[in-house]
Amino acid sequence: MQPFELPDFYVPYPARLNPHLPGARAHTMAWAREMKMLDDDRDPGTPDIWDERALEAMDYALLCAYTHPDCDGPELDLITDWYVWVFYFDDHFLEVFKKPQDQPGARAYLDRLPLFMSLDPPEPANAVERGLADLWARTVPSKSDAWRARFSESTENLLRESLWELSNISTGRIPNPVEYIEMRRKVGGAPWSADLAEHAAGVELPERVVGTRPLRVLKDTFADGVHLRNDILSYQRETESEGEVNNSVLVMEHFLDVSPQAAADTVNDLLTSRLRQFENTALTELPQTFEDHALDPAERASVAAYVKALQDWQSGGHEWHMRSSRYMNKKSLGMSAARIPALLQSVRISFPHVPFQKVGPTPLPEFDIPYPARVNPHRESAGRNVVAWAREMGMFSPQPRLPDPVWSAETLTGMGLEICAASLDPDAGPEALDLATQWLACGTYGDDYFPAVFNRDRDMAGAKLFHARVPGFMPLDCGGTPVPENPFEAALADVWHRTASPMDDHGRREFRAAVEHMVESWLWELNNHLQSRIPDPVDYIEMRRHTFGSEMTMSLSRIERSHEIPARVFRTRTLREIDVSAMDVACLLNDCFSYQKEIEYEGELNNGVLAIENFFGCGRDEALPIVNDLITSRRRQFEYLVTHELPALADELELDDTARTALAAYVGELRDWMAGILKWHRETDRYDERGTVFALHPRALAPGDGSGGRPDGEHALPGVPKPAGLGTSAFYLFTRSGR
Repeated sequence: MQPFELPDFYVPYPARLNPHLPGARAHTMAWAREMKMLDDDRDPGTPDIWDERALEAMDYALLCAYTHPDCDGPELDLITDWYVWVFYFDDHFLEVFKKPQDQPGARAYLDRLPLFMSLDPPEPANAVERGLADLWARTVPSKSDAWRARFSESTENLLRESLWELSNISTGRIPNPVEYIEMRRKVGGAPWSADLAEHAAGVELPERVVGTRPLRVLKDTFADGVHLRNDILSYQRETESEGEVNNSVLVMEHFLDVSPQAAADTVNDLLTSRLRQFENTALTELPQTFEDHALDPAERASVAAYVKALQDWQSGGHEWHMRSSRYMNKKSLGMSAARIPALLQSVRISFPHVPFQKVGPTPLPEFDIPYPARVNPHRESAGRNVVAWAREMGMFSPQPRLPDPVWSAETLTGMGLEICAASLDPDAGPEALDLATQWLACGTYGDDYFPAVFNRDRDMAGAKLFHARVPGFMPLDCGGTPVPENPFEAALADVWHRTASPMDDHGRREFRAAVEHMVESWLWELNNHLQSRIPDPVDYIEMRRHTFGSEMTMSLSRIERSHEIPARVFRTRTLREIDVSAMDVACLLNDCFSYQKEIEYEGELNNGVLAIENFFGCGRDEALPIVNDLITSRRRQFEYLVTHELPALADELELDDTARTALAAYVGELRDWMAGILKWHRETDRYDERGTVFALHPRALAPGDGSGGRPDGEHALPGVPKPAGLGTSAFYLFTRSGR
């Protein structure tokens, strides 16, 4: 008996079947036997995985014929072999490592696999290694070095992050929704599928646009659509037969405390939302990217072919899931019938929100941030100095296009940015605290100035020019800059010179790119206003880290500690997850405190509480507990990573005492950051609606509200002194911890 009725899936594009299917079926059965994947030919010591009947019933050739309907016969054979290999890897890993919960064996096994992504591999020891070596030699010779690097990364992610799944199974830990979506992209393999779709389409994306937001979002939304659909249809097998905990239906069931049916319906709503995000990005963001990067007609055609290939995969993958013996698909309507309600749903009014609604004071929940906030003794002087500095930068002066100055001295004083700075870095000296407070003022002013000028006038062209000028005020040689046209540019030039001068060239480049990304994210916010569009919840959380300035903060943190902590440590999943979990705590906390100011007085659309309201079709009072649960789950994930994964990572990488001490101090500063964010929100008057000046004036860089940390003076490692000078947390000030 199925645990729930299948929902109506959003499948807006027709599935088509490749005519070379019969040849692919015959070829891939012979290939699997040659690679010794079938039970009667398997390597000694390999458990039963598949026999010929099982492989025939799963029909991966049908999957590939549906997902790649236009490629020729040899290409379909190659693509089908890749999918046979990846599903075999998944089932082999389940039997050999997941069920016995053999983490050391799994790690050793996975460490060998990248050796077979080479044209000169070692001798394979099993069917997975043998298949990978064969496929790599048949796939990469026709592609550029850039494509090979992308495909190698996505393949290694698919393999390596299986350890994350195994760890969750071993501990019985069900991940939180944000963690799950982001990790599923790596372990689930859909980004890898997107690279193969590019190969099958016979095109390559122009390298200069691969890293742009639209191409990233297209790949991510494609991946989320594939994975969420798969989770719904594989829920019964995974939870009843495999002991799996890494499934989005189970994640929602646990997080929302609802039935499997309600959880499956919620996952399907998220699937629909992600596919609509795909469509919105393709239609509204790609054309501008073509112009911004001056793509020629052939390059534009390549991108368009790639988008079409992802659409084909989405529809074809759905059709195959409905037919394969591998999944829960009995009594399904099939794709054609399922398309009818889905298409009707897709044409409904998608953006019903009316801005400037009266919402009244926000009933704030109790936030689970148990770290005590400490206060820097130089706070008062930093408050006086930032007002004098802001006056010198012109922040209190009238500006072109605006009827009144963006700020007054009283506005800045009431914000109490020095309160935030003093709590975020309680051990900084007076000069370091001044610089940290002034960075915070610079970003906050920019975040107020930008919407006051460009949102009000709906001026995307002017906003892009504003963004294009930003690098000029952060010269890599710390030399001269253009003449500032506004106080933000003047302030940025000043704090950049004082911050970047001690850095090496690599540090300056990394830091400058992070600031550019933050300002670029303001364009995303403006684009949502131009469309009157409340963001998709996943897109919102991921972009909020940029609009909040958190990525910039983390780059400063890494730069400062580069002499103590090897760069490879910050590239690990564990450190990345520690960083983003702390970011999400601060970002969502700010959304709760700023809700009335933004929704009622500014007409803001980019707010996490509002995004949850829109997604669930509920009111503020129902959305707030969900947002608070997300804050809680992300904060607890932070501590789980610090307590369980960070020590294991230090052992695995054989870090010395200096690096371990620096990591402990880094974690302590993140706790100070969360605590300081909460304290600042509770003490600032920034969210007093009486101080609001501009309509359509998205929140300013106001630090978050937090009440957490350790007892005064106690660090993550007792007895280990915190490094002197401008501490990492001082730069957390310039996380847009205060919209």
